[in-house]
Amino acid sequence: MSNGGRVQGKVAFISGAARGQGRSHAVGLAREGADVIAFDVCGPVEYSGVPAASADDLAETVELVEKVGGRIVAGQADARDVDAVREVFERGVGQFGRVDVVVANAGIQGLASATADDSEDNWRAVLDTNLTGVWNTARVAVPRMVAQGEGGAILLVSSSLALKAAPNFGAYSAAKHGVVGLMRSFAVELAQHSIRANSIHPTTVPTPLLLNENNWRIFRPDLEKPQLDDVIDLYRGINLLPVPWVESEDITHAVVYLASDEARYVTGVALPVDAGMSIK
Repeated sequence: MSNGGRVQGKVAFISGAARGQGRSHAVGLAREGADVIAFDVCGPVEYSGVPAASADDLAETVELVEKVGGRIVAGQADARDVDAVREVFERGVGQFGRVDVVVANAGIQGLASATADDSEDNWRAVLDTNLTGVWNTARVAVPRMVAQGEGGAILLVSSSLALKAAPNFGAYSAAKHGVVGLMRSFAVELAQHSIRANSIHPTTVPTPLLLNENNWRIFRPDLEKPQLDDVIDLYRGINLLPVPWVESEDITHAVVYLASDEARYVTGVALPVDAGMSIK
């Protein structure tokens, strides 16, 4: 990414920042001039389907943001707990004085199952994090953004599975579809305040959400202990372009664009960054 200061002077509030896409967004926005307020659960989430992030992971994100010259306030919070989210947000705004960008990125995969056979606990866990957690992240910031009277950008990270159906991910897909409805509601309600809302829809991205044995077993249930080499061609087959995934930085490019004044008239858009997955 460039060092052009495309979001110079802005403050971004980011969920799920301990690793993966959230870390990439924090570093990418900081490199382009933003201050960062970041949080992550930094621990296990029921039915997440992936190894948990840690406090050390979030500390590494802090180091990486500072390494590119950024300022960051980071804290541990579960996106499902609005009071905890608000505490980190208020602490960051207390230091930086404002908020201009929300990146609601935190999410879990859940356990794969035929939709009618899904457990109530898995369904609730996925919806609570991937939809309610997104709502919590945005709603703690909106009143401050409105009060500032200078506009802003709300970016909700959804999925290509909000644009195209796939079997055995009913809870995940339903939550990610819900994110689009939430984004459009924010877009129409907040336009009068020059606050834009958009969603971003990645295909597979090589983060811990994808690169884990639970995910590999979903794609290769015929193998007792599948490894990446056993599934990479299946990942490649998901996408229209001949790649198994896009990188976190590819999603960050979209985040920086939508957060910047270059996208000042872009709102209500569901933007795929998915190597053509959603139209294949």
